[in-house]
Amino acid sequence: MTIAPPASGTRLADLFEHGLDAPICLTWELTYACNLACAHCLSSSGRRDPRELSTAEAKAVIDELEAMQVFYVNIGGGEPTVRADFWELLDYATSHHVGVKFSTNGVRITPRAARRLAADDYVDVQISLDGATAEVNDAVRGPGSYDTAIRAMRNLADAGMTNFKLSVVCTRHNIAQLDAFKALADRYGAQLRLTRLRPSGRGADVWDELHVTQAQQRELYDWLVAHGEDVLTGDSFFHLSAYGQALPGLNLCGAGRVVCLVDPVGDVYACPFAIHDEFLAGNVRDPGGFAGVWRGSELFRSLREPQTGGACASCAFYDSCKGGCMAAKFFTGLPLDGPDPECVQGHGQKLLAGRPEDRAGIPRPAADHSHRTAPTRRAPVPVTLGRRRPEPGRPPVSACAQDPLADWEQQRCR
Repeated sequence: MTIAPPASGTRLADLFEHGLDAPICLTWELTYACNLACAHCLSSSGRRDPRELSTAEAKAVIDELEAMQVFYVNIGGGEPTVRADFWELLDYATSHHVGVKFSTNGVRITPRAARRLAADDYVDVQISLDGATAEVNDAVRGPGSYDTAIRAMRNLADAGMTNFKLSVVCTRHNIAQLDAFKALADRYGAQLRLTRLRPSGRGADVWDELHVTQAQQRELYDWLVAHGEDVLTGDSFFHLSAYGQALPGLNLCGAGRVVCLVDPVGDVYACPFAIHDEFLAGNVRDPGGFAGVWRGSELFRSLREPQTGGACASCAFYDSCKGGCMAAKFFTGLPLDGPDPECVQGHGQKLLAGRPEDRAGIPRPAADHSHRTAPTRRAPVPVTLGRRRPEPGRPPVSACAQDPLADWEQQRCR
């Protein structure tokens, strides 16, 4: 994919707003299987879906991405490394000129795996951690998950991998730890990446109690401005640009324009944070494959049309924030053409206050893959490194295996 330079006086963001013939990058959730049950998991992960794309189907998608000249793919889940073919798919992508960034809780980043990753220039790793201390992190991600992430970062640093990412979802309980997160990243030679808490997946259940307060939003904005290019945000916080100075990045919603999501069963959604039929554009198994969905979907075409701004158009800050996050509005029950629920001018708060107490009529995520054994959707589960060997004559992991780490002994980085 080639991007022509914008005409004089045209911002790159304006060009991207109308969409490209291929995404700059896409998020690909390889599996819903996960050894954790994070309270805010945007895909409600835990159990495998038996309809997951096969290895051959996944490679066919990579072939399409190569042909479309997609720069890189963000691989996530679930926990992507628990797929038995994860390393095979990673190697296939990088050997076909598709760079890979993958997010992991670190459970399989052994010293051996770390050395393998450090040797590949086309791979980037993001270690997820949502508290600079075990107390804050484990309350959201589950007991033991802090130690697992720290061990993974230590293994990557010892292997000589530099500039891997420490990825943090900002909540009202960790905003006070921003400096500590930066120090932690610096200690291991990592780069800090901050992302916004969205009310998606299980996050819809905890968003009201975990999302940052109005005062914390200003604190976060000032901190991001002060740290500039040293911290990545992935355009998570473009709604904060209404405070004044634009943050680094495109500062716009790229859903269906420059980014999208492919889920484990091949469904293509406009936004990684909006797994719902309302934003379903097609499936890579359809005739035409992924390229056919990206270039022919009516949903994507509509998203690439000029946006009026709706109720936000008259706001003096609309050009800065573009009305905020589509997914955040949708899953909090606010109109898509209205203000972001975390609008820094307070317009979203007024609408949130008017919602029914029982949240009736507010959309729910498309599916819940949470561990059936979890007492509640909000209850975290401990990190366990099960070393159970498969029974003779049986495949290491069935399509619906409850324990995502059942094949740990055989499938740990070969």
